[in-house]
Amino acid sequence: MPNNTYKDTITLNDAVRISGPSAFNIMIKPAGSLCNLDCHYCYYLDKSDIYGGREPRMSIDMLETLVREYIAANDVPEVTFNWHGGEPLVLGLDFYRKAIEFEQKYAAGKVIHNTLQTNGTLITQEWASFFRQNNFLIGISIDGPQDIHDKFRKDKGGAPTFDKVMRGLTILYRTGVEYNTMSTINKASEGRGLEVYQFLKSLGTKYMQFMPVVEHIKYPLLPGGKPDKGARPHIVNPSEEGAVISPWSVSSMAYGKFMCDIFDYWVRNDVGQWFVNLFDSTLACWCGEQPGTCVYAETCGGNTVIEHNGDLYPCDHFVYPEYLLGNIYEQELRDMMTSDKQVKFGIEKRNGLPYKCMKCKYFFACHGECPKHRFNRTESGETGLNTLCDGYYMFYSHVAPYMDKMKELLMEKKAPAGVIPWARMMKTR
Repeated sequence: MPNNTYKDTITLNDAVRISGPSAFNIMIKPAGSLCNLDCHYCYYLDKSDIYGGREPRMSIDMLETLVREYIAANDVPEVTFNWHGGEPLVLGLDFYRKAIEFEQKYAAGKVIHNTLQTNGTLITQEWASFFRQNNFLIGISIDGPQDIHDKFRKDKGGAPTFDKVMRGLTILYRTGVEYNTMSTINKASEGRGLEVYQFLKSLGTKYMQFMPVVEHIKYPLLPGGKPDKGARPHIVNPSEEGAVISPWSVSSMAYGKFMCDIFDYWVRNDVGQWFVNLFDSTLACWCGEQPGTCVYAETCGGNTVIEHNGDLYPCDHFVYPEYLLGNIYEQELRDMMTSDKQVKFGIEKRNGLPYKCMKCKYFFACHGECPKHRFNRTESGETGLNTLCDGYYMFYSHVAPYMDKMKELLMEKKAPAGVIPWARMMKTR
């Protein structure tokens, strides 16, 4: 069966979502790809090429337009602003003071929340006090213990960044700012899942996000036409001619083992106390609920990206000219979010999957994961298979009995943490 049989078909659930009240999230990039670090695996640094390599900064006029449009376009009582980068702190405190001012001006009775993802190296006491005063939830990018973190997270001069991140974290902790962690799973962290998890727990966070890194790269060419292996490679679309898997990418089975190793400890000790994005999303899908992470949802489209100049894209990983939805100076945000182009992008997540995925017993939990990772072929030659498929299958097979037990507990109106003694008993058998 070809994987494009139902390419433009929408389901009843799609129709309900599209025609229902407007509710969506935007990842706001006020400094675009501008960053004080030069992480090997950062897929966003190269986005400056789209804007002629210029240093991107959102103007105050654009900021006000965005705040007004975003709040008005959401037909829900609570709206969250997700500040991202690049590195959003490079814009300085005054920028975010104006953001708060505009949020209050245009709130119209809605409750406004703010989250901000940062590499942590620029955090000062002044920043931390501002975050605490305005109830920001801060996401800190840290990959694990020092040797893992510093392997690929360097500054512009190639120096390690771990000590600066830890200093920023310490300031947040002492100031009482709420924060969580975002960690990539890359070649350096293979085989060290439980070690990374225990380290992150020691940082005082209760919420952890893990993101597998699988990227394709191309090196700039020397005058003779040969790749310049000494230069920083560009992260490119896997379909681009000459693209190869990056040396920092995690393998499929290593990713699966990384998450299984964490799960085995978590399910016997930490359920209900520490939270991991994959585990939470898996349990939600097991119970027939919407996962909290877009990559495990059936369709895409609810998490767009807005650049420093007001350009809107359907996803953080698809900021390419061909995916541009429009600009908020020229089009209504609500109209762009419900456009045919956006709807098509969203349903393609499901409709572009190979038949192998659709008949998989864990399709309900995975939904093919993120389209950015779908560049493998099935045994029958169909395109669109997720490169992490084997790792995910390993993970879901491993956790299935425990997910069944937690689902059973929830149906009995009991807390999922009740799985802990059961899981410990299972281990002794």
